Amino acid sequence: MGVVTDMARSYRAPRAVLRHRLGQGENEGGALVTLMIACGLVFVAQWPRLSRVAFETGQEVQMLLGATLLGWLFIMPLVFYVIAGLIRFVLSLLGGTATGYETRMAVFWGLLCAAPLWLLWGLTAGFVGPGAATSLVGVIALAALMYFWGMGLSEVAFSKETKDV
Repeated sequence: MGVVTDMARSYRAPRAVLRHRLGQGENEGGALVTLMIACGLVFVAQWPRLSRVAFETGQEVQMLLGATLLGWLFIMPLVFYVIAGLIRFVLSLLGGTATGYETRMAVFWGLLCAAPLWLLWGLTAGFVGPGAATSLVGVIALAALMYFWGMGLSEVAFSKETKDV
């Protein structure tokens, strides 16, 4: 199935979708692409907010976009690799059976699945501005990220089913 279809299906059955994606075999290139697309979408989600900030403060929007580009496309992928490594270490201490690749894919796929909500947050922050609506959408997006991470990591680390799906 396509990535967008799998993302939509993840809102109903995140564990099954991740299991399906992992069943296609280990592909570190695919994991990196998943992470880079997710980080790219979160970067794009920042555009309306940054445009608003530039308008309100008189700063150059290109400067704000450049800094955000550096953060989301160069620094955050490294941060997510470190996060996945730390999670893998903690899961192994707790008796989890996930491989490094499975842990990375659970983290990266969870971020990609939550990215549409981050896009909504960016639109809300850009058009509505700071306030209750922006905070509410941000909390929902963060909760979705935690949900996808939790479901994915529980699937790869503690699932009773066979790994050869």
